[in-house]
Amino acid sequence: MSKNVQSSLIVGTGYSRINLDKDLYQRLRTYVLDHVNPEAALSMNLDSLKAALSEVIAQAVVNFNLFLNGFEQRVLVREIADDMVRLGPIQPLMDNPEISDILVNGVDQVLIERHGLLEPTNVRFRDANHLMNLAQRIANTVGRRIDESSPMVDARLKDGSRVNIIAPPLSLSGVCISIRKFTEEIIDLDQMVENGCLDAKMADFLKMACRARLNILISGGTGAGKTTLLNALSQFIGRDERVITIEDAAELRLDQPYVVKLETRSANVEGTGEVTQRDLVRNCLRMRPDRIIVGEVRGAEALDMLQAMNTGHDGSFSTVHANTPSDALIRMENMLNMGATYMSSELVRRLLASALDLIVQIERDSTGARRVVQICEVVPSVAHGVECLDLFYFHRDIDQLQFIQTDHRPSFDQKVVAYGLYDKYQELFSVAS
Repeated sequence: MSKNVQSSLIVGTGYSRINLDKDLYQRLRTYVLDHVNPEAALSMNLDSLKAALSEVIAQAVVNFNLFLNGFEQRVLVREIADDMVRLGPIQPLMDNPEISDILVNGVDQVLIERHGLLEPTNVRFRDANHLMNLAQRIANTVGRRIDESSPMVDARLKDGSRVNIIAPPLSLSGVCISIRKFTEEIIDLDQMVENGCLDAKMADFLKMACRARLNILISGGTGAGKTTLLNALSQFIGRDERVITIEDAAELRLDQPYVVKLETRSANVEGTGEVTQRDLVRNCLRMRPDRIIVGEVRGAEALDMLQAMNTGHDGSFSTVHANTPSDALIRMENMLNMGATYMSSELVRRLLASALDLIVQIERDSTGARRVVQICEVVPSVAHGVECLDLFYFHRDIDQLQFIQTDHRPSFDQKVVAYGLYDKYQELFSVAS
């Protein structure tokens, strides 16, 4: 091995890397780019590109009289291929199925989330241009640009992973990239019970609630597992129902045969062409949906979604960012006021009480564990217009963790009778009856 080359291991990626003298690396890279057209590389499959790069690098080793063994050449091939057509230094992190989030905080800091916990990596970018080139390539895939005049971009990678990019002058830390990886694995409610996310009785109730077409809002913080739970609940939607999903970035994976997936669109470089969630909710009402699923409600579309729930689209689901069910109602009320300036606060709360049946609160604790901590019925209130009444909750004591069912019996009798689920309903709430 040359004195310029040294083997090392990148912690957390599972890949070995090599360290080359910067000038030597640049010479090799320039030689490769002179012999492999980057635009042509984009149209090649990965194996063909690596084969072409292997030949070029082997020739460069001879021409430059270098001492690079086969392993070192293969690492160099992979790194250059990743830089040309994939995600550069963070590609090994994308390939690791244990990693759920990748957070790039400028050139010298890359963090990952694994099993619910954040940890640093030894992954680095060569310089600011290296990182900016990756950000621009991601932005280009969705017809956007990233620069001083347009320093924020939301995108979706080919595999479905969500990406947010923010760059200077808004980011003082340099270009920052946040990736929420898309996973093919679908966790069902029974698996969530095994993992301690909820108990069997709570899972049975949620299964019944889905089959009885209750309108459910899932509440929780960032990374709490809202979409995972929503995917799990969706498995109890009837296979004869037409379901329309509306998302900023498609993450839901429904296996029913009659599913239509709608996705928002950001404005183009001229600032036109934006399609919002509210636009899509309004349009989907003309598409004869049985159920509507809004991946995350965050604005004026809340009004259209709740009105849809009230007008024949029972069994609809959505998620919202909030720390408690009561906070979720407050957030929903604020969003309704954005979309319905003509409605009084009293009418807004009455709409919430009549449209929503359940709020399911999920959270991630300090150990990274995700749990359903409350399942509440949404009911009218004389004092406040609308309130949440606990059906189940999670109790954390010094030496004991347990899920508890309350004495409250929900008012879903008519719906469960209509769908032939009254015996199960009686069984679940026999203690409270």
